[in-house]
Amino acid sequence: MTNLKDKVVVITGALGSLGKVFTDKLLAQSAVVIATDIDPKTIANCNNLNENNMLEYMVLDITSEDSIKAVFAKVGSQYGKVSAVVNNAYPRNSDYGSKLEDVTFESFCENTNLHLGGYFLVMQEASKFFSIQGYGNTINIASIYGVITPKFEVYEETNMTMPVEYTVIKSSVIQLTKYFAKYHSKKGLRYNSISPGGILNNQPLAFRSKYETHCNSKGMLDADDIAGTLIFLISDDSKYITGQNITVDDGFIL
Repeated sequence: MTNLKDKVVVITGALGSLGKVFTDKLLAQSAVVIATDIDPKTIANCNNLNENNMLEYMVLDITSEDSIKAVFAKVGSQYGKVSAVVNNAYPRNSDYGSKLEDVTFESFCENTNLHLGGYFLVMQEASKFFSIQGYGNTINIASIYGVITPKFEVYEETNMTMPVEYTVIKSSVIQLTKYFAKYHSKKGLRYNSISPGGILNNQPLAFRSKYETHCNSKGMLDADDIAGTLIFLISDDSKYITGQNITVDDGFIL
């Protein structure tokens, strides 16, 4: 098993379904985890209940430069370094998930700014910190729908859709990852992304059945199925991998 001892890892969106699993899996590999999310009350409650000295919860709004700077300053002061950042937050407005015909320009721009813009701000500030530190590692959570166009047929007979903003954002996240990797080459900094397939979350049977026809063996994945790739990218086993997007989807995009 890969050991992440002495790694200090900041996770955004740590209270979401993926983030919670990522946090647990990294702790199991002996990493120090800074679990960040946007709601101060929830973060305060988590810290009140937390008894693990390898885990700390912090408030972070990825759309706020001041909030991001504050987290890096605090982590740097307390732990002396940041080994890796996992860009995992998923901000969106109340209109998110509308069908293409109903998406307004204002809503499209807002969702793109929240999600893609937030990832950019985190990467920008992390890069400043890492450049001074002399090393650092950023992993962005992208998506299979950043790699291929949506398979709209799997959404038939459901009230689900694949939001246009999501595909635009996640494809941009992959390219943003490569841009940062190239821009900061020769500095000892690494940037990679993971493109998960669909994560099981009470989707209707009609959707799951159609989705699984495109897969190799399992179909819809669990967050645990993504965590191994994340651990690998944080570890020194991947120290010469940068600018790459790793797809974990049980063959869905084939």
